[in-house]
Amino acid sequence: MRIAFYGPNKPLGHSNPSGDQTIARGLVQALEGAGHACREMSRFRARWFWREKGGWHRAVQGVVEAFRRSMAWRPHLWLSYHSYYKAPDVIGPWLSRLLRIPYVLVQPMYGTKYRRHAATRLGFYLNRWALQCAHLAVTNNRNDLEALERVVPLNRLAYVAPGIFPEMFERREAARRVVRAHYGFTAHHAVLLTVARFRPGVKRKSLHFLFHALAGMREDPLPWRLMVVGDGPLEAEIHETAARHLGRRVVFAGRVARRDLYAYYSAGDLFVFPGIRESLGMVYLEAQACGLPVVALREGGVGQVVCDGLTGILICHRDAQAYTEAVRNLLQNEPQRLAFGRKAVRYVHRHHNLHRQVRYLVGLLESLVEHAA
Repeated sequence: MRIAFYGPNKPLGHSNPSGDQTIARGLVQALEGAGHACREMSRFRARWFWREKGGWHRAVQGVVEAFRRSMAWRPHLWLSYHSYYKAPDVIGPWLSRLLRIPYVLVQPMYGTKYRRHAATRLGFYLNRWALQCAHLAVTNNRNDLEALERVVPLNRLAYVAPGIFPEMFERREAARRVVRAHYGFTAHHAVLLTVARFRPGVKRKSLHFLFHALAGMREDPLPWRLMVVGDGPLEAEIHETAARHLGRRVVFAGRVARRDLYAYYSAGDLFVFPGIRESLGMVYLEAQACGLPVVALREGGVGQVVCDGLTGILICHRDAQAYTEAVRNLLQNEPQRLAFGRKAVRYVHRHHNLHRQVRYLVGLLESLVEHAA
């Protein structure tokens, strides 16, 4: 099966990493691993394009580019990843109809509130049009199902749990020793790990919350350190805020390629990222696959990828003091922390294994193509 792929929000090769891009790349890799050819048809980024000078011209160019590639390759199915009001798919609905092939949206989002405001109204209608054209809409977030049911018939809607390739995030003791030695951590140091992009909005809020909460442990006798992996446009601010709250307790590792993240997860003892308004958070699955328990907030979709009381602890109401106590208790209770870590590995393998999820998705796609033939 030849699958035409398009990411309206962000091309596969975009230089700024994100969780959505990670999922998109994993999806393409998994489809190819299942024996299907998958090609990106356009790199046109639809995010707020209608607000920008020349945006509509670039959109038309994106359609033409994708049409030429599609005509040369003749795909059996069109798959667009992550269409929503900020970045609606304006290519897939047209070309799938011209090519007379099924049109699939993976991880679309829909919210009627966006039609009420002039700034988001056009994006809302373009996204709704894409959803109405889709032969199948697949979401990996249960929180989006109710909204999607308003515009997508139930027989065209499917849920597939989020997943990762667990083998990419196996805990390795040799890597643990190397990373810890590089940063001067001894066997007595408890290492808290966080992985995030330093960007405005919810990532910034989560990091500020984390630094504030951990400041309550700054004078604790336990020799702990916070290792922060990531970079971004707010790097100077994040470094300054962390230093003010945590002093020498914090270490910055900078950006780490995803293929090397397992070494940093392996070096940690506990994964800490609050996840304010986090849609899902693939870093939670990566950390748990490496045997790290998680301390996060019970917000957004975090509860879909972390089992409270089994693989970590989820805190309600953005309570910084409760967050501090949860981290402190797990650091002091090594048997419980290790038990959480073992269960976290099994949890990811059983419930968020991308190999299994893609087998189910491939079955849905093959059925669409067979019925369209």
